[in-house]
Amino acid sequence: MGLSNLKSKFMTRNDCYTAGRKIVPKGIMVHSTATPGVMAADWFSRWNKSYKAGEINRQVCVHAFLDDKEVWQYLPWNHRGWHTGGDANNTHIGFEICEPGGFSYSGGSTMVGYDVKKNEAYFRAAWKNAVELCVYLCKLYSLTEKDILSHAEGNKKGIASNHSDVGHWFPKHGESMDTFRAAVKKALESKDSPNVEEDFNAGDIVEIKAPATRYYPGGPTIPNWVKGAYHLITQTEFNGKSVIKGGKACVLLGKKISKEKWDDSPGIMTWVDKDLLAIISKGVEAEPEPKGDQKYYRVQVGAFSKKENAEALMARLKQSGFDAYMKYD
Repeated sequence: MGLSNLKSKFMTRNDCYTAGRKIVPKGIMVHSTATPGVMAADWFSRWNKSYKAGEINRQVCVHAFLDDKEVWQYLPWNHRGWHTGGDANNTHIGFEICEPGGFSYSGGSTMVGYDVKKNEAYFRAAWKNAVELCVYLCKLYSLTEKDILSHAEGNKKGIASNHSDVGHWFPKHGESMDTFRAAVKKALESKDSPNVEEDFNAGDIVEIKAPATRYYPGGPTIPNWVKGAYHLITQTEFNGKSVIKGGKACVLLGKKISKEKWDDSPGIMTWVDKDLLAIISKGVEAEPEPKGDQKYYRVQVGAFSKKENAEALMARLKQSGFDAYMKYD
């Protein structure tokens, strides 16, 4: 299972990212921005800054922002975020729902001039994206709707700071965290809800889980430097078939991705047991493009600031049998 509108761009300048602390996600915390009109993609430039370097006056970072159109992931899901102001930072993935424009705040959480009818369509689209993100994360980390709470609910449990979100907004549209959890539960139980266990594609960025000692049963020992980096998946099949090593389905890891600067360099080019891998970033976006009766898929593998890195990956893709091309934006 994947999210077609999920995009990743990690806030590598933010002190939360550079702290590099990891968690085993035990729950999901839902926030809303209380910043009218600022959409998900806009938060990167606002928060990808260092408090220590004096670039920003807040020490804060969440795993993702979403609006009515997109979900932007800004931290790895298993990275300890700074979003709760309490112990939930050690256990919860946090995401912010962006609020539409055209109103203001007074007295903390009072929405002044908020037009419910005008904003209903936006709310429903953002609600849907939030539900789908929770379903994705629940499947990824074996959670249920019972493991989801709002910032306000976290405060009542003593694991988050004193914030009212999202209880100041959802009721305006006849919703609550209870109805939100019910929507997630319904989606999780849907027969059309796919599994995420083998959701690996060429272009995804992964890391090897800490307990892993060999690339696959009976395979070579994993060096320490390999675990100290992220890795780009370059192949999931060979000649149209899954690659089985030591009785385990494997994917081919190529480029090494620095955890600190998010730049790439030559990697291990080794097949690795999929069960030993954790998704860090969904690097592939694919959408059907009709042409007559035939449908095609256009795939974007990655984005690079250095042309030579893009050319190197393109050459590797062509060597692996993909018809690759490069586009400069």
